[in-house]
Amino acid sequence: MATGLAPATREELAGLPVEVAPRLLGGMLQVTVAGATVAVRLTEVEAYHGAGTGPVADPGSHARMGRTARNATMWGEPGHLYVYLSHGIHSCVNVVCGPEGQAGGVLLRAGEVIEGQDAAFARRRAARTARELARGPGRFGDAVGLRHPRHDGIDAITGVEFAGAVARLWLPASAPAHIEQGPRVGVAGVAGTDAFPWRFWIAGDPTVSVFRWGRGAGPAT
Repeated sequence: MATGLAPATREELAGLPVEVAPRLLGGMLQVTVAGATVAVRLTEVEAYHGAGTGPVADPGSHARMGRTARNATMWGEPGHLYVYLSHGIHSCVNVVCGPEGQAGGVLLRAGEVIEGQDAAFARRRAARTARELARGPGRFGDAVGLRHPRHDGIDAITGVEFAGAVARLWLPASAPAHIEQGPRVGVAGVAGTDAFPWRFWIAGDPTVSVFRWGRGAGPAT
């Protein structure tokens, strides 16, 4: 295990997602599936709030209209992983944050594979270099081996086996020296503008994904 990390607790994840998100940077998600373990150092995350969570409504959240079968995990206790399907192909991984009963999550957008590179390359055959293994949320999900809907709701605090997988979240003792903040990647409308600077990343890290504006979004004028 990487030094300077400690197992995450539910209490540490109980704040609003936008407050918890930067705290995850430099942390690690470690996942074991079918005997293969992959650990990723977190370098880029995005916060999302559900209906009634925080002082500002988040129109970019899956839970913006309330609880549904799809987003039910977001309403549970912090520390579980909300694994959803993007574009019918990619399984994306979020850490559930906020008080139980209030929906919220932090999307794990990118990271550096620090354990299990061989397993990650086997799952991400299109990756040409190690920096590409978990660069972007779909690639991240592929690299760690979590799949929707099989692993949606897995508990990353207790590390109890769930649908053949074990996940553990670790947090750093201190925050990275240089953290940047800005609009979320590819989110449509106002939710993807400077009004929601809810994306956080480690400045200069080569695994951080490429930024692009979402449909109808753009810089303030």
